[in-house]
Amino acid sequence: MARMATAYRIELKPGEVLFREGDTPSTAFLIESGTLRITAERDGSPVLLGDLSAGALVGEMAVLDDSRRTATVTALSGCVLTPIDRAQFAERLTAADPVVRALLLSQLSRYRTALATFTGNAPVASPESASHEASRALDKIRLESQLRNALEKRELEIRLQPVQHIASGSLAGYEALTRWTHPERGVVSPADFIALAEETSLIVPVGEYVLREVCVALRRIADQAPHVKPFIAFNVSGRQVGDADYVERVLVQLREHAVQPAQLKIEITESLVLDYGQIATLIEHAHKAGMQVALDDFGTGYSNLGHLHKLAFDTIKIDQGFIRQLEDPRCLAIVRAVIGMAGALGCDVVAEGVETPEHLAQLKQLGCQYAQGWLIGKPQTVDAAVATLAQ
Repeated sequence: MARMATAYRIELKPGEVLFREGDTPSTAFLIESGTLRITAERDGSPVLLGDLSAGALVGEMAVLDDSRRTATVTALSGCVLTPIDRAQFAERLTAADPVVRALLLSQLSRYRTALATFTGNAPVASPESASHEASRALDKIRLESQLRNALEKRELEIRLQPVQHIASGSLAGYEALTRWTHPERGVVSPADFIALAEETSLIVPVGEYVLREVCVALRRIADQAPHVKPFIAFNVSGRQVGDADYVERVLVQLREHAVQPAQLKIEITESLVLDYGQIATLIEHAHKAGMQVALDDFGTGYSNLGHLHKLAFDTIKIDQGFIRQLEDPRCLAIVRAVIGMAGALGCDVVAEGVETPEHLAQLKQLGCQYAQGWLIGKPQTVDAAVATLAQ
């Protein structure tokens, strides 16, 4: 097979062979640019099966059913390909609906039968164009490979958004937000790449990456601004919540960077609060280790008061959708009730999305402890945060 330029990009020159008939497969390929020719040996002569160009997958059949390559693929022009390893396909196939999986395997069987009995010399017509859904699926596969590459190259970056103690006006801490600027795509929305990571096992290495970067940031703050001790809050995924050893892994990172547990705050999005047993265990372990746990985006998920009754959260973060509509008497009433309820439970409250002095003044009057939003400060690089604190 052609030599890989990187683990996530292959370049072929015209005439180069990608793989040969009879090879053992481990990888499929998404064609980013150029044209590939598919041929197979029949009675000692090559038979043209078709040509594939940008946007098409090649080699996926052998990977899916773990059989030897049934054709040879050669570059007709200069080509750029994104490799997709067997694990990516296997994970998607395992997670697929059983009916969809059965249909796919049925189609594979028919394909193999047709190819085995094919003896003519007419090319097999390739699909005219991928459907919208197929294009989206391929783009997901492409983005997944690029995200894996970004993790290896450490291209993900955390930004720190300030959290203010309302009564004193002083900085209390930050929330860590993950950002990704792709060298070709530009800025990739967190809504896209985090959602994609959560669909696969990628969310685990992404979460570990963010934790490590947060610990590095806290260490830098301690070294360059020892007079302040802000916390940094970060979100955990559903897979991390379900990991019984998760808090211990967090402690390993804290010890490695000589960071105090009290400076790290774990945030759990309300939509993840489904398994009370798992969340309760995580909170118990975090409290024993000296870390606090916050319920994030309260008001956007199930808003079940059982979350607060059964789970000992230290902080409730009111979703920005309510804060930005404090002029609405109904929203104001909800925010007042949540702040009062949280106080009765011994929880702090962080109001997200604070953008006007009027909203900040209202929250202070209501007894809200903390504020976060563009009025308080926009997300900033770790360098910028450290420089500000060191002044």
